[in-house]
Amino acid sequence: MSVETVLQRATPSRRAALPGQLLGILSDGAAVGLLALSLWLITRSGAQPPILHLTFAIVGVRALAIGRAAFRYVERLSSHDAALHQLAQLRASTFTALVPRVPGAIESSRRGEVLATFVDDVDQLQDHPLRVRQPLIVSITVTVLTIAIIAIASPVAAAILTAVLLVALIVGATLSKRIAGRSDRELADARSALTDALLDRFGSASVLAAFGALDTQRARIEAAEARLARVQLTRTRAAGLTGALVALGAGVASVSILLAIAPGAGTSFSVPVFAAIVVVPAAVFDVFAQVFAALTARRTVETSARRVAKLTEGELPREIPVDDPAIDATKVPAAVAGAPLVEVTDLSVAHPGGRAVISGLSFALGPAELLVITGDSGSGKSTLALALSRFLDYGGSYRLGGVEAREFSGAAVRGFVGLCEQQPHLFNTDLRQNLKFAKEDATDEELLAVLERVGLGEWVRERGGLDALVGERGALVSGGQMQRISLARVILADFPVVILDEPTAGVDQLVADRLLRDLLGAIPEDRAVILITHTAVPEGVPISARIAL
Repeated sequence: MSVETVLQRATPSRRAALPGQLLGILSDGAAVGLLALSLWLITRSGAQPPILHLTFAIVGVRALAIGRAAFRYVERLSSHDAALHQLAQLRASTFTALVPRVPGAIESSRRGEVLATFVDDVDQLQDHPLRVRQPLIVSITVTVLTIAIIAIASPVAAAILTAVLLVALIVGATLSKRIAGRSDRELADARSALTDALLDRFGSASVLAAFGALDTQRARIEAAEARLARVQLTRTRAAGLTGALVALGAGVASVSILLAIAPGAGTSFSVPVFAAIVVVPAAVFDVFAQVFAALTARRTVETSARRVAKLTEGELPREIPVDDPAIDATKVPAAVAGAPLVEVTDLSVAHPGGRAVISGLSFALGPAELLVITGDSGSGKSTLALALSRFLDYGGSYRLGGVEAREFSGAAVRGFVGLCEQQPHLFNTDLRQNLKFAKEDATDEELLAVLERVGLGEWVRERGGLDALVGERGALVSGGQMQRISLARVILADFPVVILDEPTAGVDQLVADRLLRDLLGAIPEDRAVILITHTAVPEGVPISARIAL
């Protein structure tokens, strides 16, 4: 488990981040210069010199005022563009890391925890470049440069400002860690607990209502909300205390510098320069306050990174396949004349941490052939489907087009072997989008044609076409219609090998036979089909081979 690996994936490249950092330095530098030059101008104007002696200062104040806002605006565009671009890549890499863990490596995690990690914690990581790295770089750079410039005019003032800044940093960081350190670490857990409670409430509403448990679940949600509010309140108090410390530090620095260098005003340096030096700590502390915010944000970011790493960077069980780095990602399975599309010899498969549920299995399947695999619940039928899709590793031999499956990446295998799951997932959107992710460039005509092929043509017309909504997890369609939509996806994706995993599960027996006939009849004839079922196959269906597990 590597937190640094996750943080590196969340950090834009140096080339992408540099413009934002430079613009931030210019903006904060302009803010400090604006305050110093403004007070210099006011003080110098009191002596009523010729206006030409003040022109440069007047122009400088205007330029710094405009530059501060302009630099900040462009800095926000540049830094957020880099961070959000990197966030998109982070989301994709996190999802890719989650895919092989789904069959058994994250089953101990709650749904809410997984969802909160993938959504909230990954989003939180954008704060690493925006609220941790860049503010630290910008504030420290501007502070050091300001102290160096002050030291030219008054080394004593520079030393006092440095000392007060260091004391404020130590005190502020210590107090913030003591007050908010624990709450920063608890924030992600509180969010995931609330998400988990809400998911249970809305995902299991009918069950909770049937058993009279809605009040209990509502109380659980309220408790999770109260916990999250307490955590956020503690963090807010720490932020307020830090802000007060910054204001106090600025005041102490200005007063100390005033008392220390006042005797030299007018002799060692001019009165306008004296005034500028006295007021600069207010601007410096305003810039330096970013350090305290960055340290607080860093604790939250590290907690989120730790949770993401736990979910995606932990060592995989040996039963979960890992692509060999030497594998050519462009290499894909292909049908070879004279060789079966799928050939399994002495295959064994086990779930993570368990014994082998399949052993000694052998079969070969070519185009236009149907293999029926039967067995009781728990006999390993769905486990076989996961292994053939390379979500689980295997022992023995498993060849696609005459080539061992391990010589391809998992994605390449899943591009050759299409799985219709026992419980297909339908997204809470319209029918069109539920199909197009199988083939992004599919036209409406293609989608309607494939729906007609799987026996949903009339149903689609009755529902108003492809804009018909399917509901959360397919709540607005029946089990049989869900299976037909899932098969339509497989046909669109054009998989040479199709696995139907219990397609009639949960379907009334009176319509199960017709559904199975329709599904098998809709699959193109040149496909190799593996039908996994615990029920009898209707008479008349041409079966090439049958295996009982």
